[in-house]
Amino acid sequence: MNDIHTDYIVVKAKDNGVQVIGLTRGQDTRFHHMEKLDKGEVMIAQFTAHTSAIKVRGKALIYTRHGVVDTEQ
Repeated sequence: MNDIHTDYIVVKAKDNGVQVIGLTRGQDTRFHHMEKLDKGEVMIAQFTAHTSAIKVRGKALIYTRHGVVDTEQ
């Protein structure tokens, strides 16, 4: 299934205070949700009808179906 609602990412914090921010879909992109993760915490996020982008601030590993992104590289 290539439905937008099936795309997930996993964010694993490598340090305290990692921020995961959801951005809205539509004409005006806005922040609609924010979570703070501490070292070792994991968050699973899904792209939805309301979430078009996810921004990660801080040292983290981001796992997607396209591979793994290390925010420090």
